[in-house]
Amino acid sequence: MRVAEVTIRKLQKAYGAVQIMQGLDLDIVDGEFVVLVGPSGCGKSTLLRMIAGLEEISGGTISIGPRVVNNLPPSERDIAMVFQNYALYPHKTVGANMGFALKMRGESPDMVATKVNRAAEILGLTPYLDRYPRALSGGQRQRVAMGRAIVRDPQVFLFDEPLSNLDAKLRVQMRTEIRELHLRLKTTTVYVTHDQIEAMTMADKIVVMQGGRIEQVGAPLDLYDHPANIFVASFIGSPSMNLIDGVVTNGGLRAGPATLPLPPGMTLPEGRAVIYGIRPENLPLGPDGLKGIVAVVEPTGSETHVVTRVDGHEVTAVFRDRVSLQPGDAVTLAPVPASVHIFDKDTGVRLN
Repeated sequence: MRVAEVTIRKLQKAYGAVQIMQGLDLDIVDGEFVVLVGPSGCGKSTLLRMIAGLEEISGGTISIGPRVVNNLPPSERDIAMVFQNYALYPHKTVGANMGFALKMRGESPDMVATKVNRAAEILGLTPYLDRYPRALSGGQRQRVAMGRAIVRDPQVFLFDEPLSNLDAKLRVQMRTEIRELHLRLKTTTVYVTHDQIEAMTMADKIVVMQGGRIEQVGAPLDLYDHPANIFVASFIGSPSMNLIDGVVTNGGLRAGPATLPLPPGMTLPEGRAVIYGIRPENLPLGPDGLKGIVAVVEPTGSETHVVTRVDGHEVTAVFRDRVSLQPGDAVTLAPVPASVHIFDKDTGVRLN
């Protein structure tokens, strides 16, 4: 049985004198679904392209299974890549598109047909094998691109923002289909997206990147519940975590006119400047806490997002129950102490 872990050690990437990545390390376990996530320009697509062999490595090593693949062309790395723009041949049918790579490497017509039919059955494309891409919807075209990858039976699937061209409803549907596909095939998968909701809902493991660096690696809920720093805390979660400047005082935290609770059992030196983090769903209404004025009420159906102005800052609360609030109402938001995150003001590192 093939072992398809991906091991990255001291990886570097430079364009001339400009260093994009410096000494990046990452372990991707055989059969794992790993999502690289971060803002535009963070290096996630560059990293994916280096794994694929489409970008030259400036230093370090990339191994797929037991082989270091630094100097291997993409065709010899046993990977299959699915792109954002589908990259289908418009003059070939769905079946011909899916089987083209197999035909080029000399497989028999019977074997090509067998593999194409198997992939089409998995992806629900059997009725469309004789159609051309122009006669397909965006979601169907993306399935064809996935089918073209599946028929190659690679060690590693690489997805480069494959859903960004789809509408919101179709993105949700395709997220489910890709995840189900992975659970069925159990092929090592590296998936790039800038959408943290995609990352949270699809990944076994998330790699959060910024500026060519890895900020944190972990399971989705571990990153949500225990962000390593302010960047991860603000990037993972929607709406994002509220971050409030404060100073430790009398076993609590002074934030403007409010005194807020520290997490249970946490002690910090008096006068220390910190950043107080609290997720919107952990800000119920209460008698003591952050006093503000409602600015915007956003009902989504299952919950209500309320944006408030607190001492000149924007603070968002999410309520699961229906609330009768209107812009201009005065509210007091009471942080749940066990859900509070405290970050060092200078380094941004989480302290609790």
